[in-house]
Amino acid sequence: MVDITVYSTPMCPYCTQLKEYLEKLEVTFEDFNVAKDRDKAKEMVEKTGQRGVPVTVVEKDGEETVIVGFDRKKLVKTLEV
Repeated sequence: MVDITVYSTPMCPYCTQLKEYLEKLEVTFEDFNVAKDRDKAKEMVEKTGQRGVPVTVVEKDGEETVIVGFDRKKLVKTLEV
């Protein structure tokens, strides 16, 4: 089972590109708007040490991979698609 969490903001073009790419891959993900959700923004900063978006967290086989930015190559490698 793969769980994907995206931390994004509505005004971020890379966030939009990332979400469109995940939809194209037909993978399910949960998206959190960190501009409005302070708890999720704090959670994102704790995971990455920074405030930049997008951030994608992929939980797979008991391991968590954090991808900062829209990094297609790392996404494909992590998701094995």
